This record gives sequence, C-alpha cells and structure tokens, in this order.
Amino acid sequence: MDSIQLETSAHLPPDISTIPTNENNPVPPSPLLVTKPTLKIPKNAIRTSLQASTIDAVFAAIFSITTGGILLSNFLVELGANPVIFGMLSSIPMLVNLIQPLGAYLSERTTSRFRYSMCIYGISRLLWLFLAAGIWMNGWGLVNSHQLVTLTLVIVLTTHLLGGLGGASWLSWLAMIVPRRLRGRYFGIRSSVSNLTVLVCVPLAGIATSTWHGGTLQGFGIVLAVGIISGFISLGCQFFKVDINPQEQNNLGLGKKENEDGEKSNSQHSTLLTFPNPNCPIPDVPIWKDTNFLIFLGYFSLWMFAVNLSAPFFNFYMLDTLSLDVSWVTFYGSIHAGANLLLMVLWGRLADRIGNRSILILVGILVGITPILWLGVSGSSLDIWLWLPLLHILTGGTWAAIDLCNNNLQLEIAPVRNQVNYFAIAAAVAGVSGALGTTIGGFLAENPIYGGLPGIFVISCLFRLVALIPLAFIQEQRRKSIVQTILNWGIGNGIWGMGNKKFVWEIGKRK
Repeated sequence: MDSIQLETSAHLPPDISTIPTNENNPVPPSPLLVTKPTLKIPKNAIRTSLQASTIDAVFAAIFSITTGGILLSNFLVELGANPVIFGMLSSIPMLVNLIQPLGAYLSERTTSRFRYSMCIYGISRLLWLFLAAGIWMNGWGLVNSHQLVTLTLVIVLTTHLLGGLGGASWLSWLAMIVPRRLRGRYFGIRSSVSNLTVLVCVPLAGIATSTWHGGTLQGFGIVLAVGIISGFISLGCQFFKVDINPQEQNNLGLGKKENEDGEKSNSQHSTLLTFPNPNCPIPDVPIWKDTNFLIFLGYFSLWMFAVNLSAPFFNFYMLDTLSLDVSWVTFYGSIHAGANLLLMVLWGRLADRIGNRSILILVGILVGITPILWLGVSGSSLDIWLWLPLLHILTGGTWAAIDLCNNNLQLEIAPVRNQVNYFAIAAAVAGVSGALGTTIGGFLAENPIYGGLPGIFVISCLFRLVALIPLAFIQEQRRKSIVQTILNWGIGNGIWGMGNKKFVWEIGKRK
C-alpha cells in the first residue's frame, strides 16, 4: 500500500449509510456504506511534506526570534522608544487578525496553497530588508533614531497584516497534509522542535547583539540579516510539501463506497481527490448555522479574553511588586520554555488517544486556577528558589497542552469545504477578544477599587473557569466522553485492572 487516506471532518447528511434497492434506484443488492470525504496522497509525499514542515519550523523560529520578542524590544529601547511605542508593538499582532477573513476570501480564489503562501510570505520577509538597510544607514548618519523607530513600526504592521492574509490558508494547507490520527503527535513534535530552537538561539542572538564590536544597533542588524536568510530558507521548505488546490478541496464530496466487508470500489483506486456524488450531495451548511463551530467560537473568544486579562502582568508583578532583578525573570522564562518543550510531545500523543476536548477541560482547570497561586508569592528566598520555579514549570507544562489542543480541536471541527473561512473567523475573534482583555486588564490593574494586580488575578481566574463551560458541549468525532476518559485514564486502567493477571497501565486505552 503506497498511499494513505486522510479523513476529513466535513458534514454528512443523516441516514445515508444504507441505500435500499428499488426500481427507481438500481443499486447492487449488497448494502453500501458511504465513508467520509477522503483525500489520497502517496505515503512518501506525506512523509516528505511532514519532514519539510518540521525543518520549516526550525528556520521560521529563527526568523521570528530576530523580528520580534526581546531582541526587537531591546532594539527599540536603544533607539529611545517611549511606552506608547511598546503598547502599539504588543497590540498589532492581535488586532491584525481582523484581516484574516479577507485573506481567507482571497486564498479561496486561487488554485494553489503553495503559490499563495510564497507570494504572501515572500513579500512579508522581503520587507525586513528595509529595516536592515535602515540600521546601516543610521550608523552612517543618514537616518535618525526617530525615523528608524517609525520605519520599524511600519514594517511590523505591514508584515503582520500580510501574515493575517496568509495565516488561515497556511493552516488549512497543513491540516490537509497531516493525517488525522497523527495530528496530536506531529504538532507536538513540531512545536517542541520550534521551542528548542528558540531556547537555544535566543541566548546566542542576545550575546551576539550585545558583544558586537560596532555596538548593539549594528549587532542587531547582523542578527536580523541572519534571521532574514533563515526566513527565506523556511520558505524554500515549502517546495517539498504537497500542494493543495483550494478549488478541489472545497469540492470534496462523498468519498469511496465500501460494502459491509470493507472492500473498496475498484474504480476509485487511482483517484487522488474524490468529488461530490450527484445522487448524494453533502449539504453546504453555512458557518452561522454550524452549531458545533459556534460553540467553539464562544469558548475560544471567552478563553482569550480571560487569559489576557492577567497574562501580560505576571512579569510586571515580579519586576515591580516583588522587586526581582530582570535576570531572575529571564531565568524563570527559561524554566517555562523548558517545561513547555519537554511536555509538548507527551500531550500530543495523549491527545491522539483521548481527544483534545478532554485535555482542554482537565488541564484548563489547572490553568484557570494558576493566577490564584500567585497571590501568596513574596520576595522571600523560599519563593524565589522554590515556589516561583514550580509555578513556571506548572505554567509551561499546562500551556503546552492548551496551545496544542486548541489548535488541534480547531482542525478537528472545521469541515474541509470552506475550511479556511473557519480558521480565519476563529483567528479574528480571538484577536479582538485578546486585545480587549489586555486593554480592560490594564485599566482594572490601575484602579485600586479592583485590588490592583492581585484583584486582576482573581478576576482572570473566575473568567477562565467560566470560559471552559462551552467545551462540554463541543462534539469531537470518535472521542470518548469526559467520564469515560477519567475512568479509562485513572480508575479503569488502574484500580479496577489490578485484579487481572496481566496489569496494563495504558492511558486512554481503546476498547
């Protein structure tokens, strides 16, 4: 067997599993089972695509390190940027998600995910060359610091807008390539590789920037040049991924027919894409009538709002309220990244077994109460050496599960037809909710009526727990309920299995 069927989550009409034989509907006497829409891609092509995507994650991480985060913030500090600039810098990535529906519309008018991605991200990464040139012109006195700050903001805004146009299409492309049963494992490995790259390269880039003989500005220019080259290598990896035609993807219909013995129709063996069957069309359900997706959208927007009420203020709490040195905060950030890296693959394998929704609910409760755990933290030696490291280990490990499973659940519930529109709407709603949460959180933190930062932590905790409620109503295909998950995970495979001659501890064992 040299190809693999990738199951999709498109909606099926009810009661079409068997088609009776009659005069008006001449079908063979054996009952036919209609499977879900399928896309057949050769196994070797899938393997090559996944390897290319993983390598892409490494070089894309290097590019992201040099064009954002602490290095870009330090660059703006060296230029004398004011707090307003930093506020704009943090709000741009969230607000530009509003343009994702437009990107979805444009991408669905094309015939190649590959060409659309190369066009969008090629232009986006080329723009950073202007900042690299501006840094060298600043060294020669041709551009002053204020102009360089303005140029940086314009490039950040433009590149994020372009990223918003291409984000949904890229996610839909990858969703069609990665087999459903391997999504948790693969995205876990891919995220771990990306996080490891960040963990190793951030200190190296920081040292290179600060020790460059021409000064930190020129040092950042060198690091930025390396990042831009890495960005283009990342784009080069796209050549090795299987291309998907959005027009054909959106025309996917009822897949292969199988009899009760599971024998496939011989006429379909050489088909790469299966198209709608005119006798049994799949209803095109509008997004606003897709109840399952609307419930997910409600959960995702509430969750992003609740998280961003407090998330931007934990570092500020350590630096201002606890008066910790910045080196300690950097150290805790490394612990957080390390825990995230180590547990990402584990969560991915577990998600493939018991489902993403179950993990989001169980781990989400831990993430929900985490802000409360900050209330007892002080500047004592015990808290600095024990409690704060444990908090960051807990945060890094649990957020690995939340990030991974939120992404996978979105892939699971979005149908293949018009899939990119689902991703775009989810990203736009999440961006607005996150920006709103950050804004309201900052306002409440400055108002003593709400208790300052400790009060924000309590409010955020309550909103996080409330945001988990819609998850109980989301339907995830071929997954166990929460009760079954708990029984199989803990009691079913543990205590109740101790009476057997052969005791097996297997999380989420399939019956």
